[in-house]
Amino acid sequence: MAAPERYYAVERLAELRSSILRQAKAMVMSRARVEKYRQADMVAAKDSYLELKKAKETLEKAIFDVQTLLMEVEEYELASLAGKLGRGLSGFNLMSANYKSIYDVLQGFASRIPAGDTVNAQIVGRLMNQIKLGYYPTDPDNIDLMLRGVAFPDGVTTNLLDPCCGCGKALRQLAQGNNCYTYGVELDESRAEEAQTRLHRVGFGSFFHCTVSHEAFHLLFLNPPYLSVLNENGGKSRHEKRFLIESIRCLMVGGLMIYVIPYYRLTPDICRVLADNFNDLTVWRFTDAEFKRFRQVAVMGLRKRKAAAAADTLWLERFTVSPEKIPCLSEMPENRYALPAKPVEVSTFKGEIFNERELEQQLRHSDSFEQMMARSELESGVKHPLLPLSIGQIGLIGGSGMINGLIECEHPHIIKGRIVKVVHTESVEKFTAEGKHMGSEIREVVTNKMIFNILTPQGFKSLT
Repeated sequence: MAAPERYYAVERLAELRSSILRQAKAMVMSRARVEKYRQADMVAAKDSYLELKKAKETLEKAIFDVQTLLMEVEEYELASLAGKLGRGLSGFNLMSANYKSIYDVLQGFASRIPAGDTVNAQIVGRLMNQIKLGYYPTDPDNIDLMLRGVAFPDGVTTNLLDPCCGCGKALRQLAQGNNCYTYGVELDESRAEEAQTRLHRVGFGSFFHCTVSHEAFHLLFLNPPYLSVLNENGGKSRHEKRFLIESIRCLMVGGLMIYVIPYYRLTPDICRVLADNFNDLTVWRFTDAEFKRFRQVAVMGLRKRKAAAAADTLWLERFTVSPEKIPCLSEMPENRYALPAKPVEVSTFKGEIFNERELEQQLRHSDSFEQMMARSELESGVKHPLLPLSIGQIGLIGGSGMINGLIECEHPHIIKGRIVKVVHTESVEKFTAEGKHMGSEIREVVTNKMIFNILTPQGFKSLT
């Protein structure tokens, strides 16, 4: 039986709490060794200083990771404290003599980190249900605000893709009245069936196992599951990053991406993917009530070819510590982003799991039926030999029954051919080498006789 799916943040917080305590202790011990060796052994003192520096860097990263996970379990006050502690630690002088104070602060902070049974059970239960459902519907009012910022081209049918479309409501809302063709992919079968009532095409199953045309979509709407979970082999899975990386190739160059995630998920790796693949990037937070509930933002940008030089990501990363600086969606100018005025056909769109309605759509775009009908017409049509038939070939055809039916000509008639076996005897005289007669040998000889029965208006005839 498969191992049960566990909530990643619960177990990871416990690991990080231990790591913070361990690294804080390592800093104190390394600093003491530096002081011990600095007068008598500079080589040992330098090695101890490098250990001290490494422990501080590891500690800073652990605190940053804790801050993200605290937001995920909705411990926002403690997450804010983690941010302040991390910033203070980054400016801490390693040669300071005031290590006891910082050690006490780190120890006090670690003791407050919720982990295991100390995490609010109600919050974990709700988040685990969200993991199971994998479904985060976007608020319709905020969809309207996003829609205000999109300019659809006149006279061009645009293709819209949602790789985790749920019931299809968000994509339908974006497309309504804008001359769009909508494509969605949904893992949950019941939601996928409902999405089929709203979208033009829906692929059943995981987006990661679907086959979709590259660079065929004008707009990519991506609101992926963002809770990290532990899979069966114990590895960490971050779907919001994988969805982003694997769906980019479906968007045409110049096409618009709308990426909906919590602001604290703008981690350096996510920011790197965004900056390397999109121009004119902007970040907009959801309206107050929705932002308070889910801390979501919409990252918008136009796809570009990946450049050789790495783009700056620091301005994006800063939003994770300064969400108050993110402008609201209501402030987005009208028609902020224009979709490419370029008609493109989506030649390939196949879900992971077979479903009848999607098969029907695929067959409509296939020439399989035309080829089958053309072959049928060829087989049922009149066939003419390339060269005139010999008398032997006519006999074979007639005997096999292929000449069997109405012959429409100047004198119409019905003909049926058949072969019958005829047995007759013959006598063969035998002689010796000297010419002396030895008698007669009787043999049975079997021959095939071709018979054509012909029915004409004048009567029946049989030809042999």
